[in-house]
Amino acid sequence: MLASLQRWINDMTATSETQEPPTLALASAVLLCEVIRADYRLEPAELDALREELDQRFGLDDEALAELMDLAQHEAETAVDHHRFVRLVRDECDYEARVELVRAMWALAFSDGKKDALEEHRIRRLAELLHVSHSDFVRTRLLEQQRAEGAAD
Repeated sequence: MLASLQRWINDMTATSETQEPPTLALASAVLLCEVIRADYRLEPAELDALREELDQRFGLDDEALAELMDLAQHEAETAVDHHRFVRLVRDECDYEARVELVRAMWALAFSDGKKDALEEHRIRRLAELLHVSHSDFVRTRLLEQQRAEGAAD
């Protein structure tokens, strides 16, 4: 049993050492996936909103966009922690870009017509990790809430 445990540890270490660092597109997509996965339901409206957000943000062709979404969903489901994605976004993006990412998180949270407490908690935590102020967290939530309510009317 100790041998199999040691082999598993060695495999995990080798994988993490040879793994390429994520791109900014992948890191952003994983964090956005974290929001839509927070309530343990993937709604078609949320996936459509994610696809649209990534398309607007990165301007990829259909094949590259589908690949990015698949990889982001896989990473969001299997990653032990998301620190490397948060760190990359925090290091590569200025404050306004990080606020815009939080706004996009709120847009995804409202895309299925309801705000779930688990999604709000996840966005709050990610905003803190991205060093986005509480006032900008609230401002972006209100902005997207008003857009969602306006779209429902």
